[in-house]
Amino acid sequence: MSSQLVPQKAVAKPRLTLAFKQLWSIHWIMASGYLLLWVGGFGMVRLPEDTALQDNAYTLHKSVGALTMALLTWRIFILQRVWWRKYTRRLPKFTGEWIRTFLLHTAIYLFMLAVPLSGFLLSNSYQSGNVPFFWIATLPDIFPEKAAIVELARDLHFWIAYTFLGFVALHMVDQKKYVRSLWRRVGKALKKTSLN
Repeated sequence: MSSQLVPQKAVAKPRLTLAFKQLWSIHWIMASGYLLLWVGGFGMVRLPEDTALQDNAYTLHKSVGALTMALLTWRIFILQRVWWRKYTRRLPKFTGEWIRTFLLHTAIYLFMLAVPLSGFLLSNSYQSGNVPFFWIATLPDIFPEKAAIVELARDLHFWIAYTFLGFVALHMVDQKKYVRSLWRRVGKALKKTSLN
């Protein structure tokens, strides 16, 4: 009997739930926020001291950092919903690939929490009431003011942020197929808009 006559079973694609779509949307919002934090953080420390431009850059940086913490909390709740739906039906296959992906994402989530917390430590140690939220309000202190640890907090914030950037680069390498397709789509969209 020829294999051409045997009907092939269609491979079912996983259904995209509302929670998964929300998780994907918040992924890109947070990725944009962290890109702004890295670029802004790199630039703001090079601005002239005690100027309005530097003060506004620090306010924006601290505000986006606080916002990422709030978004991270929301993201974790959505992730729990996605996992609940996915893994209550069947447990994952604990392959080397799955474990590697799980560990990489766990590290990324820990850094998403550690970077803004180290920023709070730096700001609060330097001065009490030093974390503004978009020129609207001042966030309550998480850590006490303590001048003795300002330099340690500064070093921690720097190294945690750039180690996190390294893990994000690993994540992009891990997702290289998706990243390439994304760049192709962006390139096509830019060409299309430049022709119009």
